Amino acid sequence: MPSWNPNLRSKIAIRTSDTRYFSDPSIATASLGLGPSDLVNDLETFGLLFETLCARDLRVYAEAPGGTVYHYRDSSGLECDAVIHLRNGSYGLIEIKLGGDNAIENGAKTLDALTKKIDITRMRAPSFKMVLTAVGPYAYIRPDGTYVVPITTLKD
Repeated sequence: MPSWNPNLRSKIAIRTSDTRYFSDPSIATASLGLGPSDLVNDLETFGLLFETLCARDLRVYAEAPGGTVYHYRDSSGLECDAVIHLRNGSYGLIEIKLGGDNAIENGAKTLDALTKKIDITRMRAPSFKMVLTAVGPYAYIRPDGTYVVPITTLKD
């Protein structure tokens, strides 16, 4: 996944190295010999594999209308897991979290921090900010305008 290079208000150095993902996260689980109980007992590894799965799905959904998925990382340590950019210049910022109130809150804070760094006099503001989660019966919008969306609802 290539890195995204927005117009920022500050002169922070943007990391430009690509992020590499398995095309199918089951390859990693099989090669490591992991089963469902192993992943439940190691949420850090499970989170990394879930991020890979989400990145794959986001790319499929974004590429259908001609969009591209990027990642963002800068020298201050700020990261954004996925940025969907469409040909018309609109884009959305996405943080991928397994779920839970604290993780969702941290994801929303990260998206807000990145949004504040973007120079909206030189480029559009994000069309949406989203925390993509593993579980949940429905999607909703937080009071700050951030969408919280379970991966299972993307197809709809």
